[in-house]
Parts: sequence; C-alpha cells; structure tokens
Amino acid sequence: MTSLKTWATAAAIALLSVSAQAHDYKLGDLTIDHPWTRATPPKAAAAGGFAEIHNSGSEADRLVSASSPAAGRTEIHEMAVNDGVMTMRQLENGLEIPANGTAVLKPGSFHIMFMKLKAPITKGQKVPVTLTFEKAGEITVELTAEKIGAKGMDHGTMVDGEMDHSKMKHGDHAGHSKD
Repeated sequence: MTSLKTWATAAAIALLSVSAQAHDYKLGDLTIDHPWTRATPPKAAAAGGFAEIHNSGSEADRLVSASSPAAGRTEIHEMAVNDGVMTMRQLENGLEIPANGTAVLKPGSFHIMFMKLKAPITKGQKVPVTLTFEKAGEITVELTAEKIGAKGMDHGTMVDGEMDHSKMKHGDHAGHSKD
C-alpha cells in the first residue's frame, strides 16, 4: 500500500512539473503552444519570437499583427532560402492559421520579429506580446526567453546559428526580399 501511495505521489508531482513547464494560451478555436524567444546579446537590436498556433475550428484564421512593449516595432516575418539566398520579409497580410491545422513559427521560417529592442532579453525573462487574429481577436501571451542560440538555425550564412540583425536596417527593409 505504501508503494502505491509513493507511486501516486510521484506521478502527481511529475504531472504538475510538466504542467508548470508548458505554457499554452487559448483564444476561441486557437491554441498558442509554448511561445518562446531567445536571450539576446547586450547590444542586439532585434530578436525573434516563436510558437505553434493550432486552429481547431472549421474556418481558417489569420494572425494579422503583433505588438510588444519590449520592442519599438513588432512584425510578423517569413525567413526563407531561395536560390541559395536567405531572405526575410514582413508578411503584409499576416500568417494564415489553417482550419483544423497548425501554423508553426520557428527559427528559419515564420516568426514574430522584434525590432528596436528597448533592452536586452535575458534567459528566463517573460516577454509579453499581444497577438491579433482576424477572427478570434486579441490575446496577450508571454514568450519565455531561452538561452542565446537556443534551437538556433544551423545555416552556413549565419554566425553561430544566429542571424546578425544588428547590421540590418529594419526601418527600410533594404536587405529583405520585396516579393
């Protein structure tokens, strides 16, 4: 009987531990799963934000904008490699969340772009971001800052798996693809 109680207690603690680590947000038919960002070097001007957005509804929705008090400007971006050239551009019409589907925001792909950071992001920090969806409305989530380079891109044109945003002119998008 004692071993059964011990096992049940251990199982309950493990379940609470998993629940405490996962941070999901629900808005209508949408679930924003594990939003996160990376810690930044002290003088970094930009950072990315990532999450999986699940849509359990029968109609597509669209992430149309994002804002954060941590940055001067926050946009929804796509990063891709076309003909060996890396491009990053703002999604002018936002990102579709397909009906009964998932949109994945991850390094090297779709992401939330924080520009003109007001302060460095440190590991463990919670970065608030308000996401606005075309149909579901608005929700504020907190992105948990992982270490610098966490789940970073392994790409030959980048330094240590990180794209150096400090030399980009984010105001004019001169380095971005226009298509």
